[in-house]
Amino acid sequence: MSGAKASKQAMMEEYQQRRQQFLEKIGRGTAIFRSAPPAVMHKDVEYNFRQESDFFYLTGFNEPNAVAVLAPQHQEHQFILFVQPKDPEKETWNGYRAGVEQAKEYYGADEAYSISELDEKLSQYLEPADRIYYHFGDDRSFNNIILGHWQQLMASYAKRGTGPIALEDPGPTLHPMRLVKSELELVQVRQAVEISTAAHNAARQLAQPGRYEYEIQAELEYLFRRHGALGPAYPSIVASGANACVLHYTENNRQMQAHELLLIDAGCAYGYYNADITRTFPVGGQFTVEQRILYELVLEAQKQAIDQVQPGNPYNQSHETAVRVLTEGLAGLGLLQGELDTLIEQEKYKPFYMHRTGHWLGLDVHDVGVYKYGDMWQQLQPGHLLTVEPGLYIAPDIKPAEGQPEVPERWRGIGIRIEDDVLVTATGHEVLTEAVPKSVEALETL
Repeated sequence: MSGAKASKQAMMEEYQQRRQQFLEKIGRGTAIFRSAPPAVMHKDVEYNFRQESDFFYLTGFNEPNAVAVLAPQHQEHQFILFVQPKDPEKETWNGYRAGVEQAKEYYGADEAYSISELDEKLSQYLEPADRIYYHFGDDRSFNNIILGHWQQLMASYAKRGTGPIALEDPGPTLHPMRLVKSELELVQVRQAVEISTAAHNAARQLAQPGRYEYEIQAELEYLFRRHGALGPAYPSIVASGANACVLHYTENNRQMQAHELLLIDAGCAYGYYNADITRTFPVGGQFTVEQRILYELVLEAQKQAIDQVQPGNPYNQSHETAVRVLTEGLAGLGLLQGELDTLIEQEKYKPFYMHRTGHWLGLDVHDVGVYKYGDMWQQLQPGHLLTVEPGLYIAPDIKPAEGQPEVPERWRGIGIRIEDDVLVTATGHEVLTEAVPKSVEALETL
């Protein structure tokens, strides 16, 4: 068997294992998952299709207009797919379809039907269930189909004594599974990281005074596709000068100047798994005094925050660590005034650092998974994958927090963020993106 076939076979086995684990968790329930709809770019032109992540995680099926049903209590069919049937004329225009037969052969469905048969066939998988697991999304017509079936079954519940008496979102059951990455998932994450790393390192070499932000974006995204990625995991941020103070800046149309910083926040998607990397460096190779002071402060905050990524630690410990380092540093520079704990408690740092220090990463860039149960933060465990991304943003028109000093002009217009993808291991952590340089010495010698 070739390597490619072996890999595909291994993934098919993993999808089956995921379904089996989920089936065991939902007991006598029936779960229904709707595929992502086609997304319209303008008029009759569609974006490239991207499957809904829960649907893909359980099936690997990558077509629109499909429904997956998982019914552990059904005697014959526990995994059912409703798909678009084969249609040579439509496939000539819009691409090949797996069709009903291949949905069984290639994707392991116990039974498959045309999507047009959903309303007719669905009840047989719902009648024996004690509840329906379904996420109410934006498709109101499909939501109404599920509600209609549930209402019909509830109306006859007194006569039969069986049927789904509750509707429940599958997320709290499924998403803890997605939160812990398997070895096969990590293979794809590492490939996304490897491609993104090469793109960042090439883009940094290209970033010279006089070039435009979009030239850097083009180099990044060219290398993503050239090396087999699906494309950007999210809109690439290439922000020079004061643009770096806009967290989600995507215009990418400014000409870069010497003696200013360039912030690149970009990563690719490989096999639907994402990398997410940010680096900030001087255009032309040399930090100014103020840039270097702030950069080293952010870098120290990131290093200490990454040190907190340990199994058993609460998720928020990294953020609290970064906030303390940044706030203490800002106070040392005179940009904040007051007692350290009070500054943190009253969030006086927020005009300079207004976001969290990271997020889960996986099939979604901001991946699923609970951060906090009531007052208790999620404890990190091996297989968790997260970003660690502190920053400082001193906008030209920054307004200090109440009671805080005005920011001197020499600090204004500087935006810095440093972001790495960090895997929790049994003994600590692994920084997957460490091959993208971030030390001052490395950035000034390139």
